[in-house]
Amino acid sequence: MPELGDLPEADFRRLLHEVADWIADYRAGIERRRISPALEPNAIRDSLPTAPPESAVPLDEILRDFDRLIMPGIVHWGHPAFLGYFATTTNAPGIIGEMLAAALNVSAMTWQTSPAATELEFVILDWMRQMLGLPADFRGVVYDTASVAVLHALAAAREDLGFGVRQDGLAGRAGVPQFTVYASDQAHSSIEKAAITLGLGEANVRRVPSDDEYRMDVRALQHAIAEDRRALRHPLAVVATVGTTSATSVDPVDSIADICREQKLWLHIDAAYGGAMALLEEGRYVMHGVERADSVVFNPHKWLFVPLDFSALYVRRPEKLRRVFSLVPEYLRGDAERAGEDIPNYMDYGIQLGRRFRALKAWFVIRSFGREGMAARIRETCRLARLVATWIEADARFELLAPVVMGVVCFRARTPGHDRGDGISDLRFDELNERLLARVNATGAAYLTHTRLRGRLALRIAVGNVLTTERHIAGVWELVRDQLSTVSADEPRDGLA
Repeated sequence: MPELGDLPEADFRRLLHEVADWIADYRAGIERRRISPALEPNAIRDSLPTAPPESAVPLDEILRDFDRLIMPGIVHWGHPAFLGYFATTTNAPGIIGEMLAAALNVSAMTWQTSPAATELEFVILDWMRQMLGLPADFRGVVYDTASVAVLHALAAAREDLGFGVRQDGLAGRAGVPQFTVYASDQAHSSIEKAAITLGLGEANVRRVPSDDEYRMDVRALQHAIAEDRRALRHPLAVVATVGTTSATSVDPVDSIADICREQKLWLHIDAAYGGAMALLEEGRYVMHGVERADSVVFNPHKWLFVPLDFSALYVRRPEKLRRVFSLVPEYLRGDAERAGEDIPNYMDYGIQLGRRFRALKAWFVIRSFGREGMAARIRETCRLARLVATWIEADARFELLAPVVMGVVCFRARTPGHDRGDGISDLRFDELNERLLARVNATGAAYLTHTRLRGRLALRIAVGNVLTTERHIAGVWELVRDQLSTVSADEPRDGLA
């Protein structure tokens, strides 16, 4: 029978050093790697055994298989030319903090289970609250993503109406109205997912039209609320966005807050991406009116350089969140009673019981970069995005499709000589840009994503990696232009008619 227990200490120490060297080498050479794998679906799965091993496999062998079997299927999100989605980043402080959190393996569910995890989370959340410019009465809790945060915020909003849904549920009850939630047509899809999960229904998320700059149309919001009240629906909440997913537009939060106050609606702010602009003196305007919200979500793993995953939900009256989720079983009652008067047991503020020590990596990053260093990196991101915009505007084959507000650029290729203005050009331009995107990403030298704005397919360049420099941006732009020439040359002789 094999010896039980953990790996021998000497072997663990040797392998830990090898893994540390591997991580350092990976980071040092990531720029030379192909970003996206040239694989067909199931290639990784087919290379792995179909049944679990019966006997132990040496860790040296597992590490070799990691390089041989797993790494070929990795998309390198940390590559400086990875400019898709919201370009997240990893960095030395974050990696070190994450490694230490894994070694400690504590659960931050109550103060008793790990005082340091609970109290550090409390401090880190307050540091970030100050960076965002939120009033002191906002209190935070850490989740994994903004999708989970909006779920919790809407649950609190629903309970706040007094229908006793926590206790009695929704099914089979008379007298419980049809709740509606409002968000712009540019807001994140997590709102529908939250509505599905909470039993509100996807159809009861009202998508409000946006204006020419992709911001929520306030008059359209007022009309939608009035229409629902006439239909005897019960307006529940409005979700306003600071930095929308597609174009990073900023909704007119102050005006929306006026409506929410008048209509007695919960106001939730999705500042998951755009909240980071508050670190810049010239960017604080994006948070104007956010201090009037009931809840605000901010994702440090997007633009505050904390590695995935880390999302912070702030609630003006945290007792409302606690009222929904606090449930103390007998086996945790002693733990729950040990916390100080001002120190939360974070299990009371969400559906999770076991919780990772996420605050540790944030502590490492914030202290290592400092507020000034983080602001400088955010400012450089904005500068690089504006630089790309000037290149697009200077090239007649391309056009911007949205204002460049933050670190994201939305654009498309047009090849003006092929535009006959006959009403079908947008469709053909979509096809052109789909092929262009596929060609760029197939090179493995860059990674872009797309979205749709007013029905038109837009390519997106999202800057946010601490390793990305002007040299990388220039290289990606040159690649895009070169690939457009290739794609255009493959077009039929009559072009994009």
